[in-house]
Amino acid sequence: MASTAVLIWYLVISGPQGGLVVLPSTFDKREQCTAAITEYQKQPTPAGWSLQCVPSASPFTDNGSAE
Repeated sequence: MASTAVLIWYLVISGPQGGLVVLPSTFDKREQCTAAITEYQKQPTPAGWSLQCVPSASPFTDNGSAE
């Protein structure tokens, strides 16, 4: 049997001093997450901040929490 993994994409912001912030909003598709980054980058952003899309299978997320 073939199983398919459904990933949830998180928008993660990293600051110039280090550290990560995971926004509470999630995206069903990576394209939705990258579109959100594109929209965000249309506004002036502070130097040193970066955004990226991270899938739910990432070690940066807490997969063990019960929701």
